[in-house]
Amino acid sequence: MPENKTKINESLGKTKTPRLVLPGVFAFAPNRDTLGATSYLIVNKSGNILLDCPSWNVVNQEFLLTQGGISYLIITHRGGIGKQVMQMQQTLNCKVIIQQQEAYLLPEVEVSSFAENLTLSSDLELIWTPGHSPGSSCLYWQQHGGILFSGRHLLPKSPTEIAPLRTAKTFHWWRQLNNVAKLRTRFSAQTLKYILPGANTGYLRGKGYIENAYEQLAALDLTALRSTEVI
Repeated sequence: MPENKTKINESLGKTKTPRLVLPGVFAFAPNRDTLGATSYLIVNKSGNILLDCPSWNVVNQEFLLTQGGISYLIITHRGGIGKQVMQMQQTLNCKVIIQQQEAYLLPEVEVSSFAENLTLSSDLELIWTPGHSPGSSCLYWQQHGGILFSGRHLLPKSPTEIAPLRTAKTFHWWRQLNNVAKLRTRFSAQTLKYILPGANTGYLRGKGYIENAYEQLAALDLTALRSTEVI
């Protein structure tokens, strides 16, 4: 077997195929280039969406193409930007969307930016939730009782708990907490059933999501969190 084919086969053997976590939602293996962030593919009748950058390898490229490609690559925060956004856009012929505070981080890419909210279809909306980073945002999908793809705005701290986490890279902690409060006001137990985080997904032990998401948000003590130390 030629050497280049051997290397490709070895790479394929080490790469996990994206897995189905909810109907129409696939999770990619954590990407080293984005410090272990988890990317998602949303299969949607108005156009497939890739949320944050997965590893740009043969397995993921072929998977995306077999799913019909994508219409949008959405970056939920600056930490979700991979090294090959331009190549991804050229290969997949997709629109790249990022909140306007962080669009400057992609100077060589043709991007579409938004301010506070961006409606992608009748059941999909991007929501600006700054705090973790200046342009941090969440994607809300009305399907399956309501799903919030939270990027690094909200992260699991156990298999059943979600919370904002204050780290050394947090841009503005109090602003992040204020945006958690806004999400609680915006949603209800009837409109928000799941949260799919963009990192720390190992805590979920293979399930891939936080259930009873609104109840988790409602249970957070934001006053106590204001004094939380950096982790």
